[in-house]
Amino acid sequence: MCGIVGYVGHRDCTDVLVSALTKLEYRGYDSAGIAVFENGKIEVAKTKGRLSDLVAKMEREGKPMGHAGIGHTRWATHGEPSDINSHPHSGRRVTIVHNGIIENYKQLKQFLIDNERNEFLSDTDTEVVAQLLDFYYDGNPIRCIRKVLHELRGSFALGIVFADRPETVYAVRCESPLIVAQGQGEVFIASDVPAVIKYTKDYYLLEQGEIAVLKNGAVQFCSLHGRMLEKELHTADWDEDSAEKGGYPHYMLKEIHEQPTAVRTTITPRIEDGLPSLSECGITPEMLREFQNIFIVACGTAMHAGMVGKYVIEKQARVSVTVDIASEFRYRDPLLTSKDLVIIISQSGETADSKAVLNLAKQMGAKTLAIVNVKGSSIAREADMVIYTHAGPEIAVASTKAYMVQLSVMYLLAFEMAYAKGLINKKKCAQLTSELVKMPQIIEDTIESVVDMCQYVSTKLITADSLLYIGRGLDYALSMEGSLKLRPFQISRR
Repeated sequence: MCGIVGYVGHRDCTDVLVSALTKLEYRGYDSAGIAVFENGKIEVAKTKGRLSDLVAKMEREGKPMGHAGIGHTRWATHGEPSDINSHPHSGRRVTIVHNGIIENYKQLKQFLIDNERNEFLSDTDTEVVAQLLDFYYDGNPIRCIRKVLHELRGSFALGIVFADRPETVYAVRCESPLIVAQGQGEVFIASDVPAVIKYTKDYYLLEQGEIAVLKNGAVQFCSLHGRMLEKELHTADWDEDSAEKGGYPHYMLKEIHEQPTAVRTTITPRIEDGLPSLSECGITPEMLREFQNIFIVACGTAMHAGMVGKYVIEKQARVSVTVDIASEFRYRDPLLTSKDLVIIISQSGETADSKAVLNLAKQMGAKTLAIVNVKGSSIAREADMVIYTHAGPEIAVASTKAYMVQLSVMYLLAFEMAYAKGLINKKKCAQLTSELVKMPQIIEDTIESVVDMCQYVSTKLITADSLLYIGRGLDYALSMEGSLKLRPFQISRR
């Protein structure tokens, strides 16, 4: 998925943007670009390929020099990877970067063509947004952005600069994640906190439809209706070192080795006197006794953790559990009541499909529980109850420690529910919990003992045209996750 960054402050803007985009490379991309105010004019540099290609191009042709601008890494959706399709995209007076999908861009493009705005250079939906902003721009950026937002359909985040508003960056979020970070006399936008953790740990979370105005090293917020907003400033509880490789050759290996600590940090605060205790998450034994059905909804790896949760909860607590992929759940007209619990599992807490399920469940009167890693994320804030998985930043595309902490939470929840319902006694619950407490050390020992074996096996499998995972019960869920892990690497190898 694409990565967005933006900066207004006292530093060399180009250096900041490139540095921030480097921290978002884990998201995958096929092109990169920046737009910087230089002497009051917007200068754009962009290219197909890697960030190193962009840097090399700027070394040959000159890099934009200034203190305010926007940057982007693109994962092609509309239009092939090319210099022309790379972001940023511009109208006559507006330049933007964009993460997400504009679902009605064809209709909007036709509208612009019908109104003699047919100077489209790229095949992207992003350029349509830039041209639409330009079409409606009357000298008032906020009014223009609000008008365009009412016409766009989809999930997206935008970074915007107007040619007649130098040293100012505008940002808006509609479903796709975007944060605004505040430093000393400087302010940033980014798709994820790791992009700016080098400069500051303090950040704001943009809500749906909110607009941020970055100017003079500070930020102001307004709603979709134009009302000025006061927002809570959050502080990341990890530093730049946590987001770096720490001597490992790649992030995935680093995060595999972080699994024992992540699991230990997640379960230890939720155990009192040898028994599970989720009261600090808003979950009481009385509530657990009342739930008649449980629905676990998630995407990808989080859904596979939910599949394990289904097996464990049904076996221990004898409650019916249904697991659904979030993108399908809300379209099948689910049967939910106030006696049901909907569990939303999401590493980021911003997964759009999962958030939509959360909203649906609340509308239908079901209780909602979020299992998320990011404090203050949208899903965490809006759920009735939340269990934070203390995995820290997970940068590798193939999830490892986030999956393990989600599993550990599933087991804790199953044990406490079974005990609350009287299906296991205190002694049995304490025994099961003690086994879970041992898991961080077991994980650590296992990692150390299989490193060489895994490397050896991988050399035998790397040339295979296909692999078949077979498993039953819990191993079936593990097979699904194993297949998901391997698939991107098989595709890239081909």
